Amino acid sequence: MSRLDTLITQLRSYAPLRADEPGRPEAAVALLLVKHPDRLLLIRRTERTGDPWSGQWALPGGRRDVADGDLLDTAIRETWEETGVRLESSEHIATLDDLAPRTRVLPPILVRPFVFHLDVVPRPGLSAEVAEARWVELAYLATPGVFRSNAIVVGGGERKVEGYHLPEGFLWGMTERIVTPILLRWKELGETED
Repeated sequence: MSRLDTLITQLRSYAPLRADEPGRPEAAVALLLVKHPDRLLLIRRTERTGDPWSGQWALPGGRRDVADGDLLDTAIRETWEETGVRLESSEHIATLDDLAPRTRVLPPILVRPFVFHLDVVPRPGLSAEVAEARWVELAYLATPGVFRSNAIVVGGGERKVEGYHLPEGFLWGMTERIVTPILLRWKELGETED
């Protein structure tokens, strides 16, 4: 069994923490995993005035629409709209803990991450909301020195935050908080194989 297969098996039994905040706006993101090599899909959001996540590296996703049956539907719909990757609910393997922004300059939204495993590696497209889409190897993200602090400007003030230094930019914030626990589990599985 490959390292990613073992991780997927573990994630299938994960019991996520749910936020109990009725009336708070909701959103969903999709963490897409593929093998050979093990990697995940990241997007860079288009720079747009008024978008607090403008230009950032992220996972496909967005706000829940009134037509969405649930947040899983939101993750599937948003991934299709943003990247042209059509997900099936059967590819959904886990739901992760609900998250909210840690800074007051961001909207008070609740985000639910959904993990998908795809057998075939789709070629993502771009949309008006997505400037770039890249499959990023987990081994690259796990390379020493890729995860480190960086000074960024948020709400007009400079802050020091931790994240992943990609060749194309910096991955931080809520996306880092979603990716890091998955990456740490993946790394630990590799250490147990040695």
